[in-house]
Amino acid sequence: MSALAGRRVVLGVSGGIAAYKAIEVCRRLVDAGAHVVPVLTSGAQHFVGAVTFSALASEPARTSLWDDADPIPHTALGQSADVVVIVPATARVIGAYAAGISSDLLTATLLATRAPVVVCPAMHTEMWEHPAVQENLATLRRRGVHVVDPDVGRLAGGDHGSGRLAAPERIVAAIEALFVPRDLSGVRVLVTAGGTREPIDAVRVITNRSSGKQGHALAEEAAARGADVTLVTTAARAVGPGIEVVAVETAAEMEAAVLSRAAEVDVVLMAAAVADFRPKAAADGKLKKDAGPPEIILEPTTDILATLGERRRPDQVLVGFAAETADLAANAAAKLARKRLDLIVANDVSAPGVGFDHDTNAVMLLSADGTVQNVTLADKRAIAGAVLDAVVRIRANR
Repeated sequence: MSALAGRRVVLGVSGGIAAYKAIEVCRRLVDAGAHVVPVLTSGAQHFVGAVTFSALASEPARTSLWDDADPIPHTALGQSADVVVIVPATARVIGAYAAGISSDLLTATLLATRAPVVVCPAMHTEMWEHPAVQENLATLRRRGVHVVDPDVGRLAGGDHGSGRLAAPERIVAAIEALFVPRDLSGVRVLVTAGGTREPIDAVRVITNRSSGKQGHALAEEAAARGADVTLVTTAARAVGPGIEVVAVETAAEMEAAVLSRAAEVDVVLMAAAVADFRPKAAADGKLKKDAGPPEIILEPTTDILATLGERRRPDQVLVGFAAETADLAANAAAKLARKRLDLIVANDVSAPGVGFDHDTNAVMLLSADGTVQNVTLADKRAIAGAVLDAVVRIRANR
């Protein structure tokens, strides 16, 4: 479950060309479980329609101080919000907020809330770099307002420069970070994800059913909790900001990427499904059907997890994963001991909604100190949270 689940988000949209991107931010917030209340300025409505936000959000869009059933809508919105977000924040709204001017529903709500405020500026480069805008933003930062700085890129009118609204995923990640414990700040975390692919010929591979979803969820959760995250993955999946991605394909590539980095990290989460065997020799070209069935000789791959267990530092936390179809507890406990792990995350991939390619998972967490925790079926981000809670506990006990 996302840290945004159940959170009440007032989404302010002001009058800039980037207002259309606020639609995607709204959708992502709702998908994360947030209760989203859109507030549009009159300027915003020149670029996007209130009906669009009303259809996507949790409540109808609000557009005026005077046309609301509530006689003091700004106070009700400000007091009930868990966070107020402005996407995009124009120079006018930034200036009004910094000066304490409440000329419309959005700026009045900003002054009527004690919730965290996230401001996402977007404007042309000349406006973004103007001393007045920068001084207003500096004032807001001093007051504790969170500013998601814009990107450099293509702007309206074909110009290119700083002032482009931050990507929706970066904005949502910044909002989510407000509600996630920062208990891994400064901790270096290495995560592996996905199933390796071992070539038979130039076209065919031996692989497994791993989608990489659980490993990527672990990387996202660790980053949200303040960790410096490196993700070694075979899965071509988008990741949030602040995660270093190392793309690999084969078990040998994953071995090289992991073992060359492991000594420098504090936590290793080996969520990848690494092949146990690979073809001893892969054909250079494509094997043809008319040549008959090929004889494929397999050889073992390096057991990366066992190697990590042998080489680990005493203060390092090593987490393994076990996908089983029977005798879950016994098989997981044996792997935990055999590979010298601190924690093993075991799941029964034959159970409904569990394991490969599902958005949900259910796991058993077994620790080297004998602690056993069963985590019932939940989305993979929630599972990642439970795993990292266990990692934090292990680190604290040391």
